[in-house]
Amino acid sequence: MIAYLDGRLVKALPTQVVMEVGGVGYEVFIPMSTFDQLPAAPAAVKLLTHLVVREDAHVLYGFSTEDERALFRLLINSVSGVGPRLALAVLSGMSVRGFRAAVVGNDVASIARVKGLGKKTAEKIVVELRDKVGVSAAWEVASAEHAPSPEAQAVNDAVLALIALGYKQAEAHKAAKAALDAEPSASVETLVREALKRL
Repeated sequence: MIAYLDGRLVKALPTQVVMEVGGVGYEVFIPMSTFDQLPAAPAAVKLLTHLVVREDAHVLYGFSTEDERALFRLLINSVSGVGPRLALAVLSGMSVRGFRAAVVGNDVASIARVKGLGKKTAEKIVVELRDKVGVSAAWEVASAEHAPSPEAQAVNDAVLALIALGYKQAEAHKAAKAALDAEPSASVETLVREALKRL
């Protein structure tokens, strides 16, 4: 198992990066949450990784935090029908804290708004993770202590609204963050309106 990569960022796209470590270039698939934390290439960077071995390929997935990787592993190992692609979509569509709060609060609608997930899969995620002994209890505490900030929640809601309008997740996220930077205390409606001007 490859636990992490510590090297030079060669290329970064919203869905994947190329990292050079010891003269070897590694292609690593990442969620938007990790992409947002990356420095501009070329730069030194460390990514936590999870290796998925398939019959036809060995695929590396990278994360900027332990929380992201833990949630990715929980989804692919604990929820039937959720593979790496959907797990990355979850991490790209909402924060780890927001996801935990949604599971604890039985908020299927928020999870179902993630691109690539339907209501049925969202319901399955909530049911199967709520049934995990200890996971739900730990998240109850974490969600109460670490609820997402109003600003983070507003950006997340704005991104989901823009995706619903047909925009790609990466461009929607970039536009919503730029709108928030321009007007830090803006409402979700204002963020969507300002983001649309940038798209």
